[in-house]
Amino acid sequence: MHKVQKAPSAVKARFLRYLMLAGGLVVLGYMGMTSWLGGLFALLGLAAAFLLRLLPSLLQNAPYLHQIWMAWQRSQRGQSQQQETRHTSGKMTAEEAYEILGLKIGASDKEVIEAHRRLMQKIHPDRGGSDYLAAKINLAKKTLLER
Repeated sequence: MHKVQKAPSAVKARFLRYLMLAGGLVVLGYMGMTSWLGGLFALLGLAAAFLLRLLPSLLQNAPYLHQIWMAWQRSQRGQSQQQETRHTSGKMTAEEAYEILGLKIGASDKEVIEAHRRLMQKIHPDRGGSDYLAAKINLAKKTLLER
């Protein structure tokens, strides 16, 4: 175990996969010897039959399910925008805005827009970034372009 603890993460992952495979085979062997394997296959057959009976209904209602999914996503975006406005409701000084965008004081509007675009490509929430940081960057751009 000491070797595994000091090993790189790729080696640990491979070891864990082999360990889980071996454990699964041991469990299947035990279930086969104690006649539990038949029950497992019965449950799998029941689940497959249920899904096959449910599939036409799911396909028929797919547009409605899609609408429900899109409405849920819109509501989630709305909540994140409400949080964003809550976090960015305060005033920002021009010095803070220059610092956030990584610019020198007195930078041109073109430089502000380029810095904003560069940072948003890295920190945008759609790419796994933070809503809070994106809101701060947007507020910094707005502050500097309105001066």
